[in-house]
Amino acid sequence: MSASSPLRTVPTVVKLGGSCLDDLDGTWWDDLARHGQDRPLVLVHGWSKPLRRLDARYREPSAILRDRYGNQSRWTTPEVIDDIKAVSAVLAEDVLARLESRGITAERLLGSDGLVSAAEGERWWWREKRLVELENLVGPITGVDPAPLKNLQPGHAYLVTPLARNAAGQEVNTDADRAAAAIAGATGASDLVLVTDVGHLLIEDRPVRRISAADAAAFRDQGAKGGMRKKLRAAGEALEGGVERVVIGSAAVTELLDGSTGTLITRSEGGEA
Repeated sequence: MSASSPLRTVPTVVKLGGSCLDDLDGTWWDDLARHGQDRPLVLVHGWSKPLRRLDARYREPSAILRDRYGNQSRWTTPEVIDDIKAVSAVLAEDVLARLESRGITAERLLGSDGLVSAAEGERWWWREKRLVELENLVGPITGVDPAPLKNLQPGHAYLVTPLARNAAGQEVNTDADRAAAAIAGATGASDLVLVTDVGHLLIEDRPVRRISAADAAAFRDQGAKGGMRKKLRAAGEALEGGVERVVIGSAAVTELLDGSTGTLITRSEGGEA
């Protein structure tokens, strides 16, 4: 690929699941660095496992809220935002060191520093079988301004902590998969890779290699649960935002992108495979 190729300015966006970061070995990072020599990288990280390690209270069922529509969210206070930043800083130090030792320059960016904006979040949540009004610092993403990503070029990576800022100026928690999807759409990425701790999307306990956006959305609404439901929602939003394909899996990024493993979701019809 020539240095003048426009493809060299198109980023690959990779969401790193907080539950699987410990399982990504040196060969996984070697592969990512090789890919990053040809394409700019934007990595969006989760923090679920590091946060649970930080304090036992984050492992309690009471740390998770469910709204009146059935959606789950971490109960987020200003103190929780501070803890997310604390574990993110430690995580970022490790990730940036891994990349830089492999020839990729890298920098950390908080989504709340002008990158990701959010709407006001839901205020009514179930607590002890009653709907109560709570201030929960979460919010759905309303937009991404890619201007803070000033150095999208091969050999450079951004690591984004998926916080956002709402219209009132508050820093809020937001879903990392959907943040990655919104960033992918806003930066013109052709690919979104959702790296998780499962190898494929499973439907009726069968691994799915390829599925259309329409079929994925139907399964999301009828059978998907938990984290996979959020990933399928994020995949649909990314494709609607102009991303060409979304891959979900637990393998090396180049293996997921070349279709040798994982689940590929595309806008085009084609059914399950």
